[in-house]
Amino acid sequence: MVHPSAVSDSETLSEEDMLRAQMYRFLARLLSAPPDSATLKAVSRLKGDDTDLGKALSTSALLAGKTSAAEAETEYNALFIGLGRGELVPYGSYYLAGFLNEKPLAKLRQHMKQLDMARADDVSEPEDHIASLCEMMAGMIDGVFGGESNLHGQQAFFDAHLASWAPQFFRDLEGAQLSKLYAPIGTIGRVFMTIESTAFKMVADES
Repeated sequence: MVHPSAVSDSETLSEEDMLRAQMYRFLARLLSAPPDSATLKAVSRLKGDDTDLGKALSTSALLAGKTSAAEAETEYNALFIGLGRGELVPYGSYYLAGFLNEKPLAKLRQHMKQLDMARADDVSEPEDHIASLCEMMAGMIDGVFGGESNLHGQQAFFDAHLASWAPQFFRDLEGAQLSKLYAPIGTIGRVFMTIESTAFKMVADES
């Protein structure tokens, strides 16, 4: 995804928002394509704590350190591509309507147009892919995609395009039969979606 005047305002971000944007981009990177050796090495260096999210990050780091790029690609393809389709279908339309390219995608495209977001020319995937949505959230947080980068704008986007299906997708990834390296990624995504939902609700309650 690209905004025509993509300029990050990361210098003015709070530490919390910087971490939020980083987490969304972490998920986007691992869900958009198989991790290469450099990405696996970077993931293997992650440090967690005793929280549910921290424990999942530690597990992800441990598995990344034991997984080759070829093994990661095999798992990614089995989960998300497969022969015809993978074990999981990581699109909002599929989760919400049972088919690809349905009303949830049209709704997303309308919202993207309002925010002056556009799909990159070299991207063929429909915009409601979970990785694309995570990338869009990251860009809204740190200003790369412009538009409504305030919390209310982020909440409106999150509620409209992620809250209704992403938690279930991440639960499915967490428990997928073919998930090994990606099982803790599912946990990270599930826990992070809960954190985001709770934080947005607090903002709404304070308004």
